[in-house]
Amino acid sequence: MKKVKIDTNNIHDWNSFHDEFQNKFGFPDFYGRNMDAWNDYMTHLDDPEDQLSQITIQKGDIVVLELHDVKTFKTRCPEQYNALIDCAAFVNWRRVEKNKEPILTFSFYT
Repeated sequence: MKKVKIDTNNIHDWNSFHDEFQNKFGFPDFYGRNMDAWNDYMTHLDDPEDQLSQITIQKGDIVVLELHDVKTFKTRCPEQYNALIDCAAFVNWRRVEKNKEPILTFSFYT
């Protein structure tokens, strides 16, 4: 299990959302900075040869997204909060559809 702390106080809009994830995961400069790209990059965290993230895990392992100050984030940025929840679920669904293990889970801190 690998934990990645996401300080939601750094997120105020879509640009800062993608800044936070690109910084925390080390997405390359060509990261598309949209939720389709986010889905693709997060889906392949256990494929280090793809070089989509500096954060990688072994096959069968899981990434815990530690969302700090999540209550304020949910109120301040409901669109980004809901997209994050929905897209993490999509990433896991996509993997299960390909007979792979889910890869993302959350830990919420208020």
